[in-house]
Amino acid sequence: MGLQMTEQDIITIARQTIWIIVQTSMPVLVISMIVGLVISLIQTITSIQEQTLTFVPKMLSIFITLMILGSWMINRIVEFITQLWGNFGQYIH
Repeated sequence: MGLQMTEQDIITIARQTIWIIVQTSMPVLVISMIVGLVISLIQTITSIQEQTLTFVPKMLSIFITLMILGSWMINRIVEFITQLWGNFGQYIH
């Protein structure tokens, strides 16, 4: 008789998955938010109210962040997937 996956196992996997998503998306979101805030402050100070002005700096900051932290983000995701696949035998009945 094999092991059977319980509701607690499903909740644990879902919680771990959500945590990995938060960890890997947070750097990009925070940098984008900071750049948007700085550009908004500059627009307020200079009275330039061009809505499209934030697009290019945000895209550049996201691109640079992904270049710097992309390997770390991919490694975290790969480690998690490897762990899930390594324990796959426990999850099926």
